[in-house]
Amino acid sequence: MIKKIGLLLVIVLVFSSCASRKKMAYFQNIAEVSSDRLYETTLQPDDELQIIVNAPAPNQELAAPFNMTTLTPIEGGGTASTTEGRTYLLDNKGEIIMPLVGKIKLSGLTHEQALQKLNEEISKYIINPIVSFKIINFKVTVIGDVGKPGSIPVTGERITLPEAIAQAGDLSIYGIRTNIMVIREVDGKKTYNYVDFTKADFMNSEYYYLAQNDLVVVEPNKVKRNSSALGREVTIAVSVIGVILSVITIATR
Repeated sequence: MIKKIGLLLVIVLVFSSCASRKKMAYFQNIAEVSSDRLYETTLQPDDELQIIVNAPAPNQELAAPFNMTTLTPIEGGGTASTTEGRTYLLDNKGEIIMPLVGKIKLSGLTHEQALQKLNEEISKYIINPIVSFKIINFKVTVIGDVGKPGSIPVTGERITLPEAIAQAGDLSIYGIRTNIMVIREVDGKKTYNYVDFTKADFMNSEYYYLAQNDLVVVEPNKVKRNSSALGREVTIAVSVIGVILSVITIATR
């Protein structure tokens, strides 16, 4: 009889561990998924760009209107000059205004396309300009049941959903892995989709790579929700009992 009970317990533990793995493990079917999807970030309104313009010798001074020069005092007297790019914020039409050039629409363009357009416009004032830029306010936000919820600055040109989750301290054991929500603004409208982290299929989703200002939401599972509700009920009960005891103590004095 004892042997049968022991065997039954082993079977229950095996099945429960299999069930737990299916709920917890990431990308379980990755061997079945092939992804050759290429992704390039496109510029959007509210992107802040730092654009640096240089001109080949001997016409370097022609690039001065496009850049910022900072003078720093140096030991022994005098100053040292440092040249850095100007910053531009894409307005709600996706345009920036540059010195001499005027308005340039950049929203919807990839990094390479935007560089080409900037070169074309600046070439009207500088022969063979050397132009570079970067997005300096690219960030995504992860909230919910993760280790370190908050905003994540992106230093490169792109970030994947798994990378953002990792930088947020990974999902807690209570975070629902099968229903991660990504909220995104497209053309001024909020859109959203759900991602199942236990399956690798989402690598071909448009939400695998995150966009500027994306919001990732990880919901708590039933265990945590129920424990939170129970905790509140216990707190209320303790408070009520405390009040009753206080009343009884005062009444019996």
